[in-house]
Amino acid sequence: MKNKIGLFNSIRTRLFLSLCIIVIVIVLSLIFLNNFVLRQFYEYSKENRLQNVYETINNYYKDGNDESNLTEELDKIAINNNFDILIRNNENVSVYSSNKDYYATLGEIVFSFFKDVNKQYDILKKNEKYTISKFKDNKTNINYIMLIANLDNYYKLYIRMPVASIDESVKISNEFLSITAFFIIIIGGIVLSFVSNRFSEPIVELNEIAKKMSNLDFSRKYKQSDANDEIDMLGSSINTLSNKLQSTIEQLKNTNMELEKDIEEKSKIDEMRRSFISDVSHELKTPIALIQGYSEGLIENVNTDEESRKFYAEVILDEVTKMDRLVKQLLELMKLEYGKSQFNNKEFNIVELENEIIRKSGVMIEKENVKLENKVEGEIMVYSDDFYIDQVLTNYITNAIKYAIPINGQKIVRIENEILKDKNKLRVKIFNTFEQFSEEEMVRIWNRFYKIDESRNRENGGNGIGLSLVKAIMNNYGNSYGVKNVAGGVEFYFDLDLKR
Repeated sequence: MKNKIGLFNSIRTRLFLSLCIIVIVIVLSLIFLNNFVLRQFYEYSKENRLQNVYETINNYYKDGNDESNLTEELDKIAINNNFDILIRNNENVSVYSSNKDYYATLGEIVFSFFKDVNKQYDILKKNEKYTISKFKDNKTNINYIMLIANLDNYYKLYIRMPVASIDESVKISNEFLSITAFFIIIIGGIVLSFVSNRFSEPIVELNEIAKKMSNLDFSRKYKQSDANDEIDMLGSSINTLSNKLQSTIEQLKNTNMELEKDIEEKSKIDEMRRSFISDVSHELKTPIALIQGYSEGLIENVNTDEESRKFYAEVILDEVTKMDRLVKQLLELMKLEYGKSQFNNKEFNIVELENEIIRKSGVMIEKENVKLENKVEGEIMVYSDDFYIDQVLTNYITNAIKYAIPINGQKIVRIENEILKDKNKLRVKIFNTFEQFSEEEMVRIWNRFYKIDESRNRENGGNGIGLSLVKAIMNNYGNSYGVKNVAGGVEFYFDLDLKR
């Protein structure tokens, strides 16, 4: 890219040349109109005026106006229009004359007109009523337009009108336009030299800023003027672009640093992967050991009575069921996290589903001695997959019952619905009396195999996958979910789309 701008590429030069071209085009257009249009228009307007006067005088005689009034009106017409008017009756006697000299020379004019019209006169218009012609009086060297007409009362009407020299007027007008154009270009050039600085200086400044931006230098900014015009708007946009580019590049640098850190921490990631395998192994190790021990006991007939053997078999079946549930949950979690699950979305009444899960949890509620406050009612239609929402609700409600602790001597679990009208969503909230979470716990509880009780008690702790499933399901829908500390306990929530 060239750093220097050529003379004819500069804005100042181009503005000056544009002004000159515009002025020249306007002047040439006016000269053209003067030469080819003005003359015809001038003569056309005079012809129309003569025709109107003819019609007016003819109507005066047709209407039978008084001669004295008629003479007065004719005098006004002659004076106002600079006309010479002569009217003669059918006996060739003068009835009216506005100019004695015109009356004296009329005979010569009429005689020469009829003698050789084509050579001495330029006929402008002719019909059965009147003839309009243009001629020059050689004695006075004056151009005239003359109307000779027959009135309806058989009088003869002669009107002579002096015409200014159009050619001379056109010549003077063209000279004036040329001189005017010359001075306009001179004055415009002086004015333009000041005006162009107003435009070129901020543009040069913007160009310098753009060059610095191309070198990733965002330190220079455009200074706004008081004009608040398009150039200032462009400068503001350049400043905005500079800030965004600077921010984006900083983000890219930070991202690059994070990627470098990620590469450096590859060993940590491998360790996390091993920890995940260890967690799974731990979850399966206990039920496998139990199955193995009770199976050996059955084989070796450690207990010979029927009741003991039945107990052994029930333990083995229970552990197999837990292992089966764990494996299925892990497979379902993987499909959800990798977007492989198929959602069968439909409209259904969420209140019915909530009440059904509460009914199924009745035994657990009674066993844990929990007071359940059910505040859901009516009919609320949502659009989602009822199978997965059943899993979310079941996890929330069973966890709330399982982990509720007595506050003021009472365990309380509460479920309620809140319609978020501004988002067209339904928020389901499950509260239970519990010790409030730390900030770290609020994040970690959604991780796989994380359990609130560090001892991972098999009776109450579960396998630590439930909330991970909730997280994966809600992420697939793009809906909010979470937990927050409230007065007297904690409140888990998740959002659903209302009926479409």
